[in-house]
Amino acid sequence: MTDYDLMISQLRAFGESESHFMPFLANASALLWQTLDRINWAGFYLIQGTDLLLGPFQGKPACIRIGSGKGVCGSALSQDAPLVVPDVHLFPGHIACDSASASEIVIPLHFDGQKVGVLDIDSPEKARFSETDKEKLLEFVSVIEELGDFRPWFLSQEDR
Repeated sequence: MTDYDLMISQLRAFGESESHFMPFLANASALLWQTLDRINWAGFYLIQGTDLLLGPFQGKPACIRIGSGKGVCGSALSQDAPLVVPDVHLFPGHIACDSASASEIVIPLHFDGQKVGVLDIDSPEKARFSETDKEKLLEFVSVIEELGDFRPWFLSQEDR
């Protein structure tokens, strides 16, 4: 059984010691990787223009860019709602970054009221993610939204 409360407490400690989004998301993905069982990828995609750009993650190499509304990540972002997909092979337009992935959960990430990206977790097991996983991962993301400083990301986007 996953000790989500401990993981969320550890995440809060990381965010309170350093709020810059990059190391915070790097440690968040490492926490997910170490804590959750039966997963094969955990990380973040950040909005760049109209696409999602690969951010800090743990797992095999991943898709670098995902178009808005494409795949599970792009769909969760465009709907601005968490998506739990029990069988990714049945999801219309699924993007197979890793053919071993069978289920996925994606949760949009916000900063200062604006969407900044998504948390994406994949599993090689069908129906891996429960309603409890979703609720606890929403809490996990809320800590990132509360403590993470994404202003450097927004500033870097203005320079492009």
